Amino acid sequence: MTLSLVTAGESHGPALVAVLSGLPAGLRLDRAAIDDDLRRRRQGYGRSPRQRIERDEVEVLAGLRHGVTLGTPLALLVRNRDHQSWSWGMSPWPPEGEPVGKGTSPVTLPRPGHADLAGTLKYGHDDVRNALERASARQTAVHVAAGAVAKALLAEIGVIVTGRVLEIGGERDEEGWRRATDAARKARDTLGGVVEVVAEGVPPGLGSYADKPDRLDARLAAALMGVQAVKGVEIGDGFALARRRGSEAHDEIEPDGRRATNRAGGLEAGVTNGEPLVVRAAMKPLPTLMRPLRSVDLASGEPATALVERSDVQAVEALAVVAEAAVAWELARAVREKFGGDALVDLVAAYRAYRERIGWPPAR
Repeated sequence: MTLSLVTAGESHGPALVAVLSGLPAGLRLDRAAIDDDLRRRRQGYGRSPRQRIERDEVEVLAGLRHGVTLGTPLALLVRNRDHQSWSWGMSPWPPEGEPVGKGTSPVTLPRPGHADLAGTLKYGHDDVRNALERASARQTAVHVAAGAVAKALLAEIGVIVTGRVLEIGGERDEEGWRRATDAARKARDTLGGVVEVVAEGVPPGLGSYADKPDRLDARLAAALMGVQAVKGVEIGDGFALARRRGSEAHDEIEPDGRRATNRAGGLEAGVTNGEPLVVRAAMKPLPTLMRPLRSVDLASGEPATALVERSDVQAVEALAVVAEAAVAWELARAVREKFGGDALVDLVAAYRAYRERIGWPPAR
């Protein structure tokens, strides 16, 4: 038994949708907690004016009654308030009347670093907007909503997942982040950065070394690499381990099974080892620039400059929230696979029985 997630929606379409399958019955969800994660995702010093337009709130279409899951697919919806300005340009059906609002002209100027050109070629589009709308990081809103549901499930067994910013534009403190963001904004440029997600209370034994697709480290890396603009992932000390000797790289095992260090980031051979799970993701600078890069006009084949659309200067603080949701979702999947249960009480009982069998956590 596992969790599955399917999402749909475009950046300026009517709404974003997620369908979550595999949740146990009896899980109580807090609408305010989900909306708070959506609010956190919109915040950040370098965000674009769109974040003042959107007031992301979750709506539930199915799978929940009186705040409690039914064990059937849970359907979530987050409306795009900005769609009102794009209702003609992003109409799902052939629009009637004269073109009005935004998105009425074809986009033919792909942005370097975005899905624009590759997506247009792959799917045979003649308008780059057909690719860029779905490729947009706007879709992360509904992934954050799904991650909030996953965090509620994990909390039932004492697992807490938290994301934070480590670095923005090469700066490692909040004052430096703001200074770097202001400088990039003045230069009409963008920034990237690094975020970290830590999961406390994770029991040993989640994931598997038996097959590559079941390795939890591989799944976490895929989940984070699947987030827009992420170009690198490390677990624990990650790349720094490659520069150490083995005697300095591994976490020695104490008599009670715990570790004095956590260089592995809570994962060994694709399986959690009972230490805090630590994952980091590196985000490249955003590809939409107010001072656009060289490109080509797909309509004429002539050299041109890339499309300029409304954009953030940096969205690293938002990435911390999105990465938190991605890690929570993969951990919740691993928990469902290990402990099963059609009802939440069965999952919790299986978890407690397992913990008793392995003597976890050990008395210290």
